Order: sequence, then C-alpha cells, then structure tokens
Amino acid sequence: MVGPVDMIILGIDPGSRITGYGVINSLKGHNEYIASGCIRIREGELADKLQQVYAGVHEIIERYLPQEFAIEQVFMARNADSALKLGQARGVAIVAAANQSVPVYEYSARKVKQSVVGSGAADKSQVQHMVAHILKLPGLPQADAADALAIALCHAHSRRSLISVAGQHSGRGGRWR
Repeated sequence: MVGPVDMIILGIDPGSRITGYGVINSLKGHNEYIASGCIRIREGELADKLQQVYAGVHEIIERYLPQEFAIEQVFMARNADSALKLGQARGVAIVAAANQSVPVYEYSARKVKQSVVGSGAADKSQVQHMVAHILKLPGLPQADAADALAIALCHAHSRRSLISVAGQHSGRGGRWR
C-alpha cells in the first residue's frame, strides 16, 4: 500500500526496437525497486511497431499505477532516421501516460547520468552498476531496463530537491530562508 509520502514512478527509455521500463517507489529518503524490463518490438510496419510501444507502456501503467512518468528527452543522433524513429517511440509512450492522466516529466540523458552516476558522460555499464547498487538489486539489470530505472531515479532525486527547496520557504512575505 502506498502511503502519503510514497510516489510510484515509471521511467521509460524509449526505443524503436527495445523500450526499457523501470518502476520504483520513491519514499521519504530512499527508493525501492518494484519492477523493470523491456518491451521488445517485433518486426513490421512502423504503425505496428508504434502500436506495440503504446500497448506495452499502457499495460505497464495499468499494472503498476504510477503517479508520475519520467522519460528521456530527445537527443540529436548521428543518423536522422534513427532520431526520427526514437522520437516517434517516445511520443507514443508519452501519449500512453497522458491518456491515463499520469503527469509526464522529461530529462536529458546527461542529467540522468549525472543524477545516478555523478558524471554526465557515464557509459551504459556505469549506469547499470550504479542502478543495481542504489536499488540493492541482486544483479545487473538489462541495459535498457537499467536506463529506465536511472530515469525514474533521476526524477525521484529531482522531486526530492524541489520538495526540499519548497520546505525552506518561510511563508512570510514570499521570502526564502
């Protein structure tokens, strides 16, 4: 049962072949692992692939009932076609959340890595190791699932920072302490 300070967060690492997902419960001072995995997209026409991403994200939202949804922002890839496909997969994932009234938050890949590893230039293996360490997992999650968990953790850290700043407001004259 989720308490008043608990927040279930769904992180999504969108992709046109594999979309990673990670679900955490962000508690007062720490985060608990709930689930993670990958939506593997079967070959087919573009519309069919996008429908698979949408259906997969929709199902995950229905199963875990997240209160907030975090996703990686679009970055400029070397290949314009790849960037376009990634943007389309990202778009249908966002629509899946929006259709279920789950607030959507976006983070750059650099911010996610900085938040979880401490370096915006971290590689995938560093992200996997830190996610496993932070969430006390028995092993390393698959790379796309680890990225999704990192996105969820980044959002949890950002939320805590905002709540902390808001808590410092004195309420007198609109001044900050």
